[in-house]
Order: sequence, then C-alpha cells, then structure tokens
Amino acid sequence: MPQTIQGETISDFRSDTVTRPTPAMRRAMAEAVVGDDVLGDDPTVQELEALAAEAFGMEAGLFTPSGSMANLIAAKVHTRPGDEVLVEAFGHVYNNEAAGLGSVCGVLTRTLPSDRGLIDPDDVVRFARPEESLHSPRTALLVVENTHNFHGGRVVPAAHLRRLREVSRERGLALHLDGARIWNAIAAGGGSARDYGALADSLMFCFSKGLGAPIGSVLLGSAEFVARARRVRKTLGGGMRQVGVIAAAARVAFETGRERLAEDHANARALAEGVAEIPGALVDPAACETNILFLRTERGPESYPELQEALRAHGVWAIACGDLGVRFVTHRDVDRGDVERALAALREELPRLGRA
Repeated sequence: MPQTIQGETISDFRSDTVTRPTPAMRRAMAEAVVGDDVLGDDPTVQELEALAAEAFGMEAGLFTPSGSMANLIAAKVHTRPGDEVLVEAFGHVYNNEAAGLGSVCGVLTRTLPSDRGLIDPDDVVRFARPEESLHSPRTALLVVENTHNFHGGRVVPAAHLRRLREVSRERGLALHLDGARIWNAIAAGGGSARDYGALADSLMFCFSKGLGAPIGSVLLGSAEFVARARRVRKTLGGGMRQVGVIAAAARVAFETGRERLAEDHANARALAEGVAEIPGALVDPAACETNILFLRTERGPESYPELQEALRAHGVWAIACGDLGVRFVTHRDVDRGDVERALAALREELPRLGRA
C-alpha cells in the first residue's frame, strides 16, 4: 500500500523498520499501565519480557531500545577486555553497529568466511583460541546472525546452528544469536522458537523488524545472564522509565506481527522472480528465502547509486548497499501492488542502467 510522505506517494522498500504503528498499537500505547522500569515496577515491560522468554524457552528477558544495544550488552556480559569474538564477515554486529565491540567491550573481532551466512563449524574449531595461551587473546564468543541481512535474508537452520553450538562448547565459547529477524527464519521453516532458544547462550530479537513495532528489542538468556545484562544496560544509558508506553506497542507487534511474515516472504519472492526476467538484472529467486532481496546488475556496483535515484523518481524507495546491490525489504506496509509498482519502474530503468 503506497504511503504519502511530505506529499509524495511512495512504495518504501528501504527496510522493515519503516513501518508505521497500527491503530491497535497506538491504542495500546495510550492505555498502557506503566511504572518506572529502572526501579523494577513497570508491569507492561515485565509481561513483555516474560512472554518473549517463554516463547524461546529461556529464563528471562531484558527490553532494550534497539537490537544494536542488545547485541552490545550480550557481548559485554560474555567477554572481558582483551578477549576475541568470532563473527561472520558480513555480520551486522561487525559492519553496522558503530564498532561497539571494540570501543565499548574492548575486544578483538575475527571475521569468518561463510556459505552465504552459514559459518563452517570447522572454522570455529580452527580459529578459536584457548585462554591458556600467553601470546593470544582468549576467544570467548561466537555471534551468529539469523536471518542474515547482508546475505539476502538467509536462514540459518536450527540443524546448522546445533553444530555451531556443539563446537562452540567444545572450544569454550559462548554463542550469541543475533536474531533481529529470527521470526522470519522461523516462518521460513528454519526451526521453532524453542529450537533456537535451546541452542544459544543468549538471543536477541527485534520487535521493530518484521513484526512492525515502532521501537524496541529484547535480549534473552538465563536469569543470571539477564541480571548482569540489566546492569550493563544501565551503564550504557539504556535504562528507561515509563517504558511500558512503547513496550505496549511491541507486545501488539509480537502477538500479531508473526502471522503475516509468510506474506512478506511471498511478496519478496514475487519481486525477485519479476526482477530476474528484466535485462540487466542479476538475481536468483531461489536465494530469496525471506523478506530481503539484493538486486545486482550486469554493470556492477557503479550502477547501484544511479539505480537507487532513478527508482526514487518513480516513488520507489530502496537502498544501494555498496557492492552488495540495491536492497529491497518487504514488510507489513508494502503489498503486491507495491511490488508491481517497483517492477514497472525496474522494467523501465534496469535495461538503461544495469546492462554491461
């Protein structure tokens, strides 16, 4: 459904974070029962944390303003300064979270190659370093992203994560699951919430990606882990007061947003299949597993900013992401009509801008 922004009618594929609060969310926010969460008495937040933890079979949860903060808190709890963290080379926590691992946690980061987001367990065995070495940092943490943003919403199946969990334990590493879009992975058949919860020492997911809330994420783990995480959140300035106002919207998203993720995936696949037929496009529809599509062209990276601007002139908003391509993300506020609008614009612009 096209939106109107500053008088312009647009189809906004930039991210699934651009959704607007639904009327039900706005009502929930207006009517939320609140307290002071830092003082431990906001019931709306406490109920949301408990619901999220129960869904994954984990002991406790911590509401945070963002997924980036939740990931940073998890790393801070699992590591000490001078440790090493393993992360996939295109991982969000390494590339798009403002170097928090180094600047805040004081840890080194080793990036691992992957098969489109699937880390080889043998690489974890190969590169994880023990604490007893006098010369090397202790490898303390493996971060796995699911779904994987920069690999086009790739699902990490529970079966693959299970093997990563096994080798992590063998090497003495904690495993943190950056599940910003974990519900997309679940909707795509990667595993159940309980499957994923049983395979991680800590897990984060966003209410504002896929599920459609205006703000908020949650960090899950053991009761001891979350108690430590709460203190780190305070250190980072993430303690919020009458935060039940936004947790109420997150709860509506949690209870209603999951049911329509398959529709988002179908819209992304329809976009991928349509784009693949346009001269100049390099797209594999079979690789579009969830709600993210990276459109590459025969001409290559120099065409991506031009294509972004050309599409914008048609009222179709997407994002050029370096040499990865132009990213389109489907969500609750775009429908099949928006997909057709995007395809019409691409049929006009791709043959001109994308062909080698």
